[in-house]
Amino acid sequence: MTIPVTLPPAYFDAMYQAAADPWGFEDRWYEQRKYAVSLAMLPAVRYRSAFEPGCSIGVLTRMLAGRCDAVLSCDVAAPAVRAAARRTADLPQVRVEQRELPGGWPAGRFDLIVFSEILYYFGDHDLERVLKNAVAALEPEGTLLAVHWRHPVADYPRSGDDVHQVLAGCPGLGRLVRHAEPDFLAEAYLRTDGTPASVARATGLV
Repeated sequence: MTIPVTLPPAYFDAMYQAAADPWGFEDRWYEQRKYAVSLAMLPAVRYRSAFEPGCSIGVLTRMLAGRCDAVLSCDVAAPAVRAAARRTADLPQVRVEQRELPGGWPAGRFDLIVFSEILYYFGDHDLERVLKNAVAALEPEGTLLAVHWRHPVADYPRSGDDVHQVLAGCPGLGRLVRHAEPDFLAEAYLRTDGTPASVARATGLV
């Protein structure tokens, strides 16, 4: 049995050498719609501090900035970091850094962590470390959003469905919403040891 191994930084460097926007985040309707679904799943109107690893060229980063007082975004590939920094240069609440996870997990606490199309790049051990770091870094009742492509990709260590199965078993997280389509899975979790409060209940409607 082959044990999944995390994709190395060189893989992503090669992707950005081949194309400035390798996954078509800027132009594809699929991506625009997926981002709209992702943002709609966030249960809070606004967040104090967000962390977005694997930000790529910063398309989602810019959207998240509209809902957050501060956003720390990072990517392992230097060209992606430069592109994301340019895209968000007019947004003082956004900081973009080059980091390799899990070793480069930042210090501090966040009330929003966004894993958008990144967790299937990790092997078993590194995925476990990343998710443990995320749960530990989330503020109580903070949101963890995970969104992943479901179709098989030969280069990736695991599938999007596998990622979400692992995520569902993380202690300290309660799933608030699950959105499933043939193409992608999107789930929002809250940092809680009990049942997450619905948006209506959290805002006093019920």
